[in-house]
Amino acid sequence: MTERFNGSFTQQEPIPQAGIEAALRVMQSGRLHRYNLVPGEVGETALLEQEFAALTGARYCLAVASGGYAMATAMRAAGVRPGDAVLTNAFTLAPVPGAIASLGARPVFVGVSEALTIDLEDLAAKADQAHVLLLSHMRGHLCDMDRLMQICDDAGVLVIEDCAHTMGAAWNGVPSGRQGAIGCYSCQTYKHVNSGEGGLLVTDDADMAARAVMLSGSYMLYERHTAAPDPEVFERVKYHTPNISGRMDHLRAAILRPQLAALQTQVARWNERYRVLEEGLRDTPGLTVIHRPEPESFVGSSIQFLLLDWTPTEVAEVLQRCGARGVELKWFGSAEPVGFTSRYDSWRYVDAPRMPASDRILAGIVDMRIPLTFSPQDCALIARIIRAEVGAVHQNSGSFRSVAP
Repeated sequence: MTERFNGSFTQQEPIPQAGIEAALRVMQSGRLHRYNLVPGEVGETALLEQEFAALTGARYCLAVASGGYAMATAMRAAGVRPGDAVLTNAFTLAPVPGAIASLGARPVFVGVSEALTIDLEDLAAKADQAHVLLLSHMRGHLCDMDRLMQICDDAGVLVIEDCAHTMGAAWNGVPSGRQGAIGCYSCQTYKHVNSGEGGLLVTDDADMAARAVMLSGSYMLYERHTAAPDPEVFERVKYHTPNISGRMDHLRAAILRPQLAALQTQVARWNERYRVLEEGLRDTPGLTVIHRPEPESFVGSSIQFLLLDWTPTEVAEVLQRCGARGVELKWFGSAEPVGFTSRYDSWRYVDAPRMPASDRILAGIVDMRIPLTFSPQDCALIARIIRAEVGAVHQNSGSFRSVAP
């Protein structure tokens, strides 16, 4: 009998009961806006900022409307202006170049390695083309951050980290988002904490933090931010920084705070499932499992593998066969964007020269979410299905391919 998986790849766990109760209290109060406080009240949003700053070891934190807004705000706070070039990953999702374009700036794409991280040799070659790198830790893969920061420091490039997929991850014990000048995080439904939409920004730089608070729409209520610089810092920036409203409200913050408290427990659960899938796929002929380096503490909320040098027809057949058995895979190699899977050459508002080495890798990237509604037994079943269908297409193709290391 052919095995089939019957779970949903988009079904998340429910909001914790503590979050539901906190959200009800906010709704019953009628005071959802972050600055609508009674005397002496701190408020859910400011408390979330305090707690996330403590979790990451950052001096300052700002809660905003989305991860994309956090990135655009970070770049504005760092001084990116219309027409400026900004380095960023060729392998990323549309909100990253979109955040750059929203400022009137120009993305300059840096290649992808077979580890699915930014190509550090290409970064070193292009480091003189911009003063800012918006680094996407795409699908939770961390590059050698020590080397990356050395390249950028030597070239005078300021690093802003997109940690949408790495909240709770670390490189050599340093939390993701804390190597660069600013770290940006997403709280969208499919990220590591879920408020539907939402974002967080952390930094140790007082002036950038104050500009970010003003940009987010604080008016002159910045003293109600408790994970922010002292008032005298705001005096330097408050009349020179535009209000581009994108605040987080108390309702979303109330939902997030209990999830943030449970983040490390959730990370362990994700990684248990990831390891089951990884082991189930290892040594599948024609399939490359992505190596995770020793210094990387990752969060396995999704898994990727490579079908390197397969034809588009063969990859599409794998996706179709797995889909027929209930396993939903996404492919970054399609010539046209599908759902969230787009590539650097999909964004036609960018003048992007071809990148043949990266094109080869992008053409082989297959991606799968790992919701925590899946059990480890579910993951073992999914791995068996993928292994069987990759094997069947590989065998039928008659191609000679190398076995993954």
